[in-house]
Amino acid sequence: MVLTQAPPATVESVPAVFFARAARHPHRVALRRKHLGLWQPVTWGVYAEAARLVAHGLLALGVEPGERVGLVGENRPEWLFADVGIQSIGGWTTGIYTTSSPEQIAYILGHAGCRLFMVEGEEQLDKALEIRGRVPALERIIVMDPEGLRTFRDPQVLSWEEFLNLGRAHRAAHPDALEDRLARIRPDDVAVLIYTSGTTGPPKGAMLTHRNILWTTDALHAVIGYRSDDEGLSYLPLSHIAERLISVFLPARFGHTVNFVENVDTVLDNLREVAPTLVFAVPRIWEKLYSGIELHMREVDPLKRLAYRAAVAVGRRAAPFRWRSRPLPPGLGLLYGLCDLLVLKPLRRRFGLHRLRHSCLSGAAPVAPDILAYFWSIGVPVAQVYGQTEGSGPTSMHRDDDIRLETVGKPLPGVEVRLAEDGEILVRGGNVFAGYFKDPDATAATLRDGWLHSGDVGVFDPDGHLRITDRKKDLFITAGGKNIAPQYIENKLKFSPYINDAVVVGDGRRYLVALVVIDEENVTKWAQDRRLPFTTYADLSQHQEVRDLIWREVEAINKTLSGPEQVKKLAILPKRLYAEDGEVTPTMKVKRKAMMEKYRDLVETLYAQG
Repeated sequence: MVLTQAPPATVESVPAVFFARAARHPHRVALRRKHLGLWQPVTWGVYAEAARLVAHGLLALGVEPGERVGLVGENRPEWLFADVGIQSIGGWTTGIYTTSSPEQIAYILGHAGCRLFMVEGEEQLDKALEIRGRVPALERIIVMDPEGLRTFRDPQVLSWEEFLNLGRAHRAAHPDALEDRLARIRPDDVAVLIYTSGTTGPPKGAMLTHRNILWTTDALHAVIGYRSDDEGLSYLPLSHIAERLISVFLPARFGHTVNFVENVDTVLDNLREVAPTLVFAVPRIWEKLYSGIELHMREVDPLKRLAYRAAVAVGRRAAPFRWRSRPLPPGLGLLYGLCDLLVLKPLRRRFGLHRLRHSCLSGAAPVAPDILAYFWSIGVPVAQVYGQTEGSGPTSMHRDDDIRLETVGKPLPGVEVRLAEDGEILVRGGNVFAGYFKDPDATAATLRDGWLHSGDVGVFDPDGHLRITDRKKDLFITAGGKNIAPQYIENKLKFSPYINDAVVVGDGRRYLVALVVIDEENVTKWAQDRRLPFTTYADLSQHQEVRDLIWREVEAINKTLSGPEQVKKLAILPKRLYAEDGEVTPTMKVKRKAMMEKYRDLVETLYAQG
C-alpha cells in the first residue's frame, strides 16, 4: 500500500470558491474564445455575472436543491456559465456528451429525472425534440446558441437570452435568493452527476460531492503547483471529469486562464496559437503530434533531417537524467544544449509547446511508453496520470523529479492505493465518489469498506510506482496458457504513424490477431506520394499496398514482443471508429466488447484461414 501526506481538508463548496475568486480578481481574464479570427477575453467578473443570471433563471423555473439539470454542448463559455449556475443553487449538473445518440440522451435524462435540459444549438435541440415525448419529466429546453433558430418557436423551448431575462427579473424581485441557496450548500452535497460511458451496459451516474472535487484540486495542486498566470486549452468533452477539472474546478480554485479551441479539428492549430503553459491531452493527441512531426521530418531536405535525427538521439540519451532530475554529464550537457538551441527549441515553438511551465499530462487512456520517451527526447516532458470518474479523476501520476515511463507514478497526496489478491487496484481517499445515483447494487459492488474497486489490474515496483497491467475484464489466456495484456500490445501498434487504433484478440486461441484502423491523414499522404489510386476511405484502407505497409509496421513491432505476444494476422477495418456508432468512448478509448460483437465474423474469418 502507498499513502502520501494528505492535502489540507476543504470545507467550502465549488461555487463558493468560484465566486470568491471572481470577487478578488474581477478584471483578470478567466476565459478566451476565438471569434472572427480573434481571441476574445471573458473576465472573472463577467463570468461570475453570467453564472449568477443562470442561477436566478433556474430559480425562476423552480429548480430545487438536489435537482438534476441536463447540459450538453461543445466547449464554450456558456457551458461553464451553466455549470457554475446549476451548482450555485444546489443543483446537480448532469453533463451529456455531444456525441450521444437520442436514445442515450433519453436514458440519461429519464434516469436522472431532469426537468430542464440546456442544449448548445440546433443539432442538440433536434435530438431533444426527438426524445422529449419519452422523457415525461422534461419540461423546458434552453438553447445557448441561436444560430439557425431565429424564427423557431416552441412553447417548451427558451432561447438563452429569454432564459437570462428570466434570471434578471428574478434577481430584481428576489435579490438575496442566490446567496441563501449558496449558504445552504454543504461539502458532502452532490455537485455533479457524471454518467460513465457504459462500455459494459447502460451508463451509471457517478455522484461527486463538493468535498470530492475541492479535495482533488488541492491534491493536484500539491503535485503540480498551479498559478494564476497559467494558460490552459479546453477541447476534451466537458461532460468528462478530466476536462471538468481542467476547465472549471482548477481555474476556480487557482485562477488560471482557459482558452477554448474553435472545434475538435483545430486543436493542434489552436495549440500553436495559444502556446499554453498547462497541457492535458489524451494519448490520441500525443500520437497524432508524434506522427505529424515524424512524417514532416521525413520530407525535409537531408541536412535538416540529419540534424533532427541527431538531436532526437542526443535527447534520448539525456532524457533518463531529466526524468530523474539528475544533472547531465558535462559532455552530454553541452551537446544537448547545442541540439536544443539549434533544433529542438524551434521544433517546440512550431507546435506551441515552448511555454510549458509544468510537465504536460497524458490521461483518460493508457499511453505507450515509447510515445512518452519521444516527447521527453525533444524537450517536452509528458507525465502520465491515472484514475477514473469514480475517483474524481486522478488517482496517481508521474512526478517531475521521479518519472518511470512504464508506470503511472505514485498516488496523489492523501490517496491510498492497495492491490487485491487478484491484482485489482483499490483506492481510498477524499477523491472517492459518493456512489452511483439510484443504483445501490452497483455502488455496493464498487465501494466496499471505503475502498473503490477500480476494475484495473496493476503492480507496484519496489519504489512504490504503480504500473497498470490492463483492465481486469480485458486480460485473457491463449490456448497455450499464456497470459496476455492486450493493451500493452495495442499501445505498441499505435506507436506506428500509420496505425490509429488496434484491437488485439486471442482469448483461448493459438495465436493473436488484430483489428487495425489506419491513420487516415498519414496513410493518405503516403498513398498520394506513391500515386496510388483510391477514392474513399474504405478504398484506401483495403488497397493491397496499404495492407503491405501496415503488415510491415506490425512485423517491426513483433520483433519487440515475445512469441506468444506477436500478432500473426490482421484485418484493416474499412471505416473510422465513431463514438456515435458505439465503437469508442467520447475520449476515443476503444470499446473492446462492442468491437468484438460487431466484428465477430471478421475475427472468425482470420482464424478460419489457418
